[in-house]
Amino acid sequence: MRIDTILLDLDGTLLPFRQRDFVGAYFSELKKMLAGRGLDAELGEKAVWAGTKAMMRNDGSVPNALRFWQTFGDMMGLDGERLLEVERACDAFYSNEFDAVKTVMRPTDIPRRMIRSLAARGFTVALATNPLFPACAVITRLAWVGLTPDDFSFISDYYNSTTCKPNLDYYRSILSAIGKQPEQCLMAGNNVNEDICAGALGIKTFLVNDFTETDGGTAAPDYQGSLAELEVFFETSS
Repeated sequence: MRIDTILLDLDGTLLPFRQRDFVGAYFSELKKMLAGRGLDAELGEKAVWAGTKAMMRNDGSVPNALRFWQTFGDMMGLDGERLLEVERACDAFYSNEFDAVKTVMRPTDIPRRMIRSLAARGFTVALATNPLFPACAVITRLAWVGLTPDDFSFISDYYNSTTCKPNLDYYRSILSAIGKQPEQCLMAGNNVNEDICAGALGIKTFLVNDFTETDGGTAAPDYQGSLAELEVFFETSS
Protein backbone atom coordinates (compact mmCIF):
# COMPACT_ATOMS: atom_id res chain seq x y z
CA MET A 1 0.00 0.00 0.00
CA ARG A 2 1.36 3.43 -0.99
CA ILE A 3 2.17 5.92 1.77
CA ASP A 4 -0.18 8.87 1.40
CA THR A 5 -0.25 10.20 4.97
CA ILE A 6 2.45 11.94 7.00
CA LEU A 7 2.33 12.20 10.79
CA LEU A 8 4.64 14.86 12.20
CA ASP A 9 5.88 15.58 15.70
CA LEU A 10 6.21 19.22 16.74
CA ASP A 11 8.71 20.03 19.51
CA GLY A 12 12.27 19.23 18.50
CA THR A 13 11.08 18.16 15.06
CA LEU A 14 9.21 20.92 13.21
CA LEU A 15 10.29 23.30 15.95
CA PRO A 16 14.10 23.27 16.11
CA PHE A 17 15.00 23.52 19.79
CA ARG A 18 16.34 21.40 22.61
CA GLN A 19 13.67 20.24 25.04
CA ARG A 20 15.54 21.48 28.10
CA ASP A 21 15.77 24.99 26.64
CA PHE A 22 12.05 25.00 25.87
CA VAL A 23 11.08 23.71 29.32
CA GLY A 24 13.21 26.32 31.08
CA ALA A 25 11.79 29.23 29.08
CA TYR A 26 8.26 27.87 29.35
CA PHE A 27 8.25 27.63 33.13
CA SER A 28 9.92 31.02 33.46
CA GLU A 29 6.96 32.61 31.67
CA LEU A 30 4.28 30.37 33.20
CA LYS A 31 5.37 31.04 36.77
CA LYS A 32 5.11 34.78 36.17
CA MET A 33 1.50 34.31 35.14
CA LEU A 34 0.67 32.07 38.10
CA ALA A 35 2.23 34.51 40.54
CA GLY A 36 0.26 37.32 38.97
CA ARG A 37 -2.89 35.33 39.74
CA GLY A 38 -1.95 35.10 43.39
CA LEU A 39 -0.83 31.48 43.19
CA ASP A 40 2.29 29.83 44.58
CA ALA A 41 4.42 29.71 41.43
CA GLU A 42 6.85 27.08 42.72
CA LEU A 43 4.02 24.79 43.78
CA GLY A 44 2.38 25.55 40.44
CA GLU A 45 5.41 24.23 38.57
CA LYS A 46 5.28 21.02 40.60
CA ALA A 47 1.54 20.73 39.95
CA VAL A 48 2.08 21.11 36.20
CA TRP A 49 4.64 18.30 36.25
CA ALA A 50 2.28 16.12 38.29
CA GLY A 51 -0.54 16.86 35.85
CA THR A 52 1.73 16.00 32.94
CA LYS A 53 2.60 12.66 34.51
CA ALA A 54 -1.11 11.99 35.04
CA MET A 55 -1.74 12.59 31.34
CA MET A 56 1.16 10.33 30.38
CA ARG A 57 -0.45 7.57 32.44
CA ASN A 58 -3.95 8.17 31.12
CA ASP A 59 -5.73 4.92 30.29
CA GLY A 60 -8.01 6.27 27.58
CA SER A 61 -11.11 6.58 29.75
CA VAL A 62 -11.21 10.40 29.91
CA PRO A 63 -9.64 13.29 27.99
CA ASN A 64 -6.09 14.21 28.95
CA ALA A 65 -7.29 17.68 29.94
CA LEU A 66 -9.48 16.22 32.67
CA ARG A 67 -6.59 14.19 34.05
CA PHE A 68 -4.39 17.29 34.08
CA TRP A 69 -6.78 19.70 35.75
CA GLN A 70 -7.94 17.22 38.36
CA THR A 71 -4.32 16.60 39.39
CA PHE A 72 -3.34 20.26 39.20
CA GLY A 73 -6.37 21.33 41.22
CA ASP A 74 -5.76 18.73 43.92
CA MET A 75 -2.15 19.84 44.39
CA MET A 76 -2.99 23.54 44.37
CA GLY A 77 -6.07 23.22 46.56
CA LEU A 78 -8.32 24.56 43.82
CA ASP A 79 -11.69 23.38 42.60
CA GLY A 80 -14.94 24.63 41.12
CA GLU A 81 -15.04 28.14 39.69
CA ARG A 82 -11.58 29.03 41.00
CA LEU A 83 -10.01 26.13 39.09
CA LEU A 84 -11.94 27.14 35.95
CA GLU A 85 -10.60 30.67 36.33
CA VAL A 86 -7.04 29.33 36.40
CA GLU A 87 -7.72 27.14 33.36
CA ARG A 88 -9.03 30.16 31.45
CA ALA A 89 -6.01 32.18 32.57
CA CYS A 90 -3.72 29.44 31.24
CA ASP A 91 -5.50 29.47 27.88
CA ALA A 92 -5.00 33.25 27.70
CA PHE A 93 -1.34 32.76 28.64
CA TYR A 94 -0.84 30.25 25.82
CA SER A 95 -2.30 32.69 23.33
CA ASN A 96 -0.17 35.62 24.55
CA GLU A 97 2.84 35.50 26.92
CA PHE A 98 3.76 31.97 25.83
CA ASP A 99 4.85 33.43 22.50
CA ALA A 100 8.00 34.75 24.20
CA VAL A 101 9.28 31.17 24.50
CA LYS A 102 10.03 31.14 20.76
CA THR A 103 13.39 32.78 21.52
CA VAL A 104 14.79 29.28 22.25
CA MET A 105 14.19 28.28 18.63
CA ARG A 106 16.41 28.83 15.65
CA PRO A 107 14.59 30.30 12.62
CA THR A 108 13.71 27.93 9.79
CA ASP A 109 11.55 27.98 6.66
CA ILE A 110 11.65 24.22 6.20
CA PRO A 111 8.43 23.19 8.04
CA ARG A 112 6.13 25.56 6.16
CA ARG A 113 7.71 24.84 2.80
CA MET A 114 7.76 21.08 3.38
CA ILE A 115 4.20 20.75 4.66
CA ARG A 116 2.65 22.92 1.99
CA SER A 117 4.54 20.96 -0.65
CA LEU A 118 3.16 17.71 0.78
CA ALA A 119 -0.37 19.10 0.74
CA ALA A 120 0.04 20.30 -2.85
CA ARG A 121 1.05 16.78 -3.83
CA GLY A 122 -2.07 15.30 -2.25
CA PHE A 123 -0.66 13.92 1.01
CA THR A 124 -2.73 13.91 4.17
CA VAL A 125 -0.69 15.65 6.89
CA ALA A 126 -1.48 15.27 10.60
CA LEU A 127 0.26 16.90 13.54
CA ALA A 128 1.05 14.10 15.98
CA THR A 129 2.33 16.25 18.84
CA ASN A 130 2.20 14.70 22.29
CA PRO A 131 -1.20 15.93 23.56
CA LEU A 132 -0.06 17.63 26.75
CA PHE A 133 -1.31 21.13 25.87
CA PRO A 134 -4.56 22.77 24.79
CA ALA A 135 -5.09 23.64 21.14
CA CYS A 136 -4.29 27.31 21.76
CA ALA A 137 -0.77 26.37 22.90
CA VAL A 138 -0.26 24.24 19.79
CA ILE A 139 -1.50 27.06 17.54
CA THR A 140 0.97 29.51 19.12
CA ARG A 141 3.86 27.12 18.58
CA LEU A 142 2.86 26.42 14.98
CA ALA A 143 2.98 30.14 14.27
CA TRP A 144 6.67 30.13 15.21
CA VAL A 145 7.35 28.35 11.91
CA GLY A 146 4.64 30.08 9.87
CA LEU A 147 2.04 27.30 10.09
CA THR A 148 -1.64 27.32 11.06
CA PRO A 149 -4.22 24.61 11.89
CA ASP A 150 -5.40 24.83 8.28
CA ASP A 151 -2.14 23.18 7.22
CA PHE A 152 -3.17 19.91 8.90
CA SER A 153 -5.98 17.39 8.58
CA PHE A 154 -5.75 16.61 12.30
CA ILE A 155 -3.96 18.07 15.31
CA SER A 156 -3.80 16.26 18.63
CA ASP A 157 -4.28 18.26 21.85
CA TYR A 158 -5.20 17.49 25.43
CA TYR A 159 -8.92 17.94 24.81
CA ASN A 160 -9.28 15.55 21.86
CA SER A 161 -6.86 12.88 23.16
CA THR A 162 -7.23 10.29 25.91
CA THR A 163 -3.70 8.85 25.83
CA CYS A 164 -0.18 10.11 25.19
CA LYS A 165 2.94 8.93 23.44
CA PRO A 166 4.43 6.31 23.65
CA ASN A 167 1.09 4.53 24.25
CA LEU A 168 0.29 2.94 20.89
CA ASP A 169 -3.38 3.71 21.47
CA TYR A 170 -2.43 7.34 20.84
CA TYR A 171 -1.43 6.44 17.30
CA ARG A 172 -4.44 4.18 16.86
CA SER A 173 -6.70 7.09 17.78
CA ILE A 174 -5.11 9.32 15.14
CA LEU A 175 -5.47 6.63 12.49
CA SER A 176 -9.14 6.29 13.42
CA ALA A 177 -9.68 10.06 13.32
CA ILE A 178 -8.19 10.44 9.84
CA GLY A 179 -9.48 7.14 8.46
CA LYS A 180 -6.10 5.65 7.57
CA GLN A 181 -4.37 2.29 7.92
CA PRO A 182 -0.84 2.03 9.39
CA GLU A 183 0.59 0.97 6.02
CA GLN A 184 -0.52 4.29 4.52
CA CYS A 185 1.43 6.35 7.04
CA LEU A 186 4.90 7.59 7.90
CA MET A 187 5.65 9.10 11.32
CA ALA A 188 8.50 11.61 11.57
CA GLY A 189 9.80 12.74 14.94
CA ASN A 190 12.90 13.29 17.04
CA ASN A 191 12.09 11.04 20.01
CA VAL A 192 12.89 7.33 19.72
CA ASN A 193 10.62 6.29 22.58
CA GLU A 194 7.66 8.50 21.68
CA ASP A 195 7.79 8.72 17.88
CA ILE A 196 9.67 5.76 16.46
CA CYS A 197 7.57 3.39 18.59
CA ALA A 198 4.81 3.94 16.01
CA GLY A 199 6.65 1.41 13.88
CA ALA A 200 5.23 -1.34 16.10
CA LEU A 201 1.86 -0.73 14.41
CA GLY A 202 3.27 -1.03 10.92
CA ILE A 203 3.73 2.73 10.43
CA LYS A 204 6.95 3.65 8.64
CA THR A 205 9.17 5.92 10.74
CA PHE A 206 11.74 8.66 10.15
CA LEU A 207 13.94 9.79 13.03
CA VAL A 208 14.65 13.52 12.69
CA ASN A 209 18.07 13.68 14.33
CA ASP A 210 18.78 17.40 14.71
CA PHE A 211 17.66 17.19 18.36
CA THR A 212 17.40 13.46 19.00
CA GLU A 213 15.93 12.24 22.29
CA THR A 214 15.85 8.57 23.22
CA ASP A 215 14.02 8.54 26.58
CA GLY A 216 14.92 4.88 26.87
CA GLY A 217 13.49 3.92 23.49
CA THR A 218 15.25 1.27 21.44
CA ALA A 219 13.08 1.05 18.31
CA ALA A 220 15.00 1.36 15.05
CA PRO A 221 13.63 3.87 12.52
CA ASP A 222 13.12 2.94 8.90
CA TYR A 223 14.87 6.16 7.89
CA GLN A 224 16.72 8.97 9.63
CA GLY A 225 18.33 12.30 8.94
CA SER A 226 18.04 16.01 9.64
CA LEU A 227 14.88 18.05 9.09
CA ALA A 228 16.46 19.34 5.88
CA GLU A 229 17.05 15.74 4.79
CA LEU A 230 13.45 14.88 5.66
CA GLU A 231 12.30 17.59 3.26
CA VAL A 232 14.50 16.13 0.52
CA PHE A 233 13.23 12.63 1.36
CA PHE A 234 9.65 13.78 0.81
CA GLU A 235 10.51 15.62 -2.40
CA THR A 236 12.21 12.57 -3.88
CA SER A 237 9.60 10.03 -2.74
CA SER A 238 6.71 9.13 -4.98
